[in-house]
Amino acid sequence: MGTDKTHRFHHDVSGIELPKRFTYPMHYVPHELCKIAAREVMDYALSQEQWRDELLAGKMLGVLVVKDGDGALGYLAAYSGNLAHNGENPYFVPHIYNLLEPQGVFRTGEAEISKINEQIKKLENSPKKKELEELRQATITNQSIEESAMISTHEKAKARRDELRAKCGITQEQARQLIKESQFQKAELRRLKKRHRMELEQLDRCLSDLDATLNNLKTERKAMSERLQRQLFKLFVVRNARGESMDVATIFEHRLHRLPPGGTGECCAPKLLQYAFLHDLTPVCMAEFWVGQSPQGEVRHQGHYYPACRSKCLPLLEFMLQGLDVESNPLIIPPSDNEVRVLYEDEWLIVVDKPAGMLTVPGKEEEAVSLLETLQNISTKEPSNAVLTAQYTNNAPNRTILEVHRLDQATSGLVVFAKTRKVQSALRKQFERRTVSKTYLALLAGTPAKKKGTIVLPLRPALDDRPRQVVDLENGKQAITKYRVLEYRGDRTLVEFTPLTGRTHQLRVHASHPLGLGCPIVGDMLYGTASDRLYLHAQTLSYIHPVSGEPMSFSSKAF
Repeated sequence: MGTDKTHRFHHDVSGIELPKRFTYPMHYVPHELCKIAAREVMDYALSQEQWRDELLAGKMLGVLVVKDGDGALGYLAAYSGNLAHNGENPYFVPHIYNLLEPQGVFRTGEAEISKINEQIKKLENSPKKKELEELRQATITNQSIEESAMISTHEKAKARRDELRAKCGITQEQARQLIKESQFQKAELRRLKKRHRMELEQLDRCLSDLDATLNNLKTERKAMSERLQRQLFKLFVVRNARGESMDVATIFEHRLHRLPPGGTGECCAPKLLQYAFLHDLTPVCMAEFWVGQSPQGEVRHQGHYYPACRSKCLPLLEFMLQGLDVESNPLIIPPSDNEVRVLYEDEWLIVVDKPAGMLTVPGKEEEAVSLLETLQNISTKEPSNAVLTAQYTNNAPNRTILEVHRLDQATSGLVVFAKTRKVQSALRKQFERRTVSKTYLALLAGTPAKKKGTIVLPLRPALDDRPRQVVDLENGKQAITKYRVLEYRGDRTLVEFTPLTGRTHQLRVHASHPLGLGCPIVGDMLYGTASDRLYLHAQTLSYIHPVSGEPMSFSSKAF
C-alpha cells in the first residue's frame, strides 16, 4: 500500500461493506474491519518476544482502517505511550512528537528538573535537618516533663495552703504569705513556659530556614515543570482532515483554558489519525483494544474494545476529526414523548420509566435532551391516582420537575422526580438515609463464580478519565452491592443487583472488576465491550410518599 506503516489485511475482506461514516471515538461498536485488524495486530504483537512481557503486563493498542489514493484498503496500528522503552517501532505508527529523543526538549528539561529533585532529596534527608527535628522533639518531651513536675509541686503546695486556710486561728500575716506564695508559683510557671517557648522558637527558626529553602526549590521545580509541559505541548502539532494544523497547548487553551494533562497526544487515536493525515490516507473506521493484564484498580479485559479517554483525547479529537464525516454520538438522542413511560403521577411527584441512552438531567452536551427537560415540556393525559390528585392542576407544559436521584445515561428504568422543593428535600433524605429500596437487572457477559453474595469494593473517579471509576482500596469511598443469579443464558447471566450504596458506576465496576464478579455488563463500553445498549435496568423502586406517608412500590420490565 501507500506507506511502510500501512498493513494489508491477511484475511479476505472484499465482501465486507464499508461503514458509511467514520467512527465516533468516544462511544462505538467496532466495525468488522476493525475487529479483523485488531486480531491481526494482537497476533503479531504477542508473537514478538521483545515486547511480549510488556504487552502482557497491560497495554492499549489501536487500529485505523484506511484507504490510499488508489482506493486500496489497509490498516495502521498504534500503541499508547511507549513500547520496549522506545519511541519508534517499525510496525506501529510513530509518535506525534518523540519525547525520548536524547537531545530533545523533554530529555534536557527532565535532566534540569532531576537536578532540583536531587537537591530537594538531599535537603530533606540532610543530617542537620534530622538533628534539628530530633532535638526539637526531645526539647518538647523534656519541657513537658519539667512543666508537669512544677505543676505537680504547685498542686501539692496549693493543697497545703487550702488545708491551712481551713484551720481556725490563721493570722492575717500568714494569710498574706500564703497569697504571696501562690502568686510566686504562678509567675514561676509563666516564666518557665516563656523560656520553653523561646527555646522552641529558636529551633523552629532554624528549621524554618531549611523549609524555606526546600519550598523555594519545590516552587522552582513546579514552575520549571509547567514551562517544560507548555514547551512540549507546543511541539505536539496535530493535523485534521481539512489539512489544518494546531499545537496541543493551543487546542486545550482554546477549548478548556488550561494546560493539557500529562501524556496528551500519546494515546492511540491521535497517533493513528496524525499518520493518516500526513500521508494522504483516508480514515475509514477506528478502534482501540486492550492487551494483557488489567491495571491495578481499573477494569480492562484483553481483547475488549474501549473508547478514547475524555480528559486527554476528547479535545484533541474534536479538532482532528474536523473535515471527516463522523458518526453521531449515540448517547445524544432526540426528544420523543413516546420514549418516556409515566408509571405514576400526582401533584407532588412523578415516577417514570427512563429509556436507555437518555440523560436523567441536563448534561454538558447541549444537543442531548434529558428526561427532566422532556417531562417539563410534556403533559400526561390524566393522573394515575384519584385520591392523591383531587387537586391536580400540574399538567401544563413547562411545569416544575425537580431532580431527586439519577440513573446513568446508558441505564434504563425507574426514576422518581419531585414537583415541589419540599417534596424534593423529603425524597432526597430517604435516599440519603438508604430507606429507599432499589433493585436492578443486569445481563452479564460470562458466569459469576457464585450464585449470590455481596461485593464490597471502594471506588473513586479516574482522575484523568472521568466519569470512569477505579477501585481504590485505600482512598476510595465505600461501595456495597448484593447480587443473586436469576437465569443462565448460554455464556451470559441474568442477575439482580441490590445496591446498598449509590456510587457512580457502582454496579458496572462491581460486575466487571476481577475482585467483583469479573463479568462485565453486556454493552458496557467503559468496563467491557459495546453493544446495541447497556443491559442494565432499574427494575424496582420503593419509598414512602412524603405527603401521604403511604408506601409506594413500582416495577418495570426489562430485556
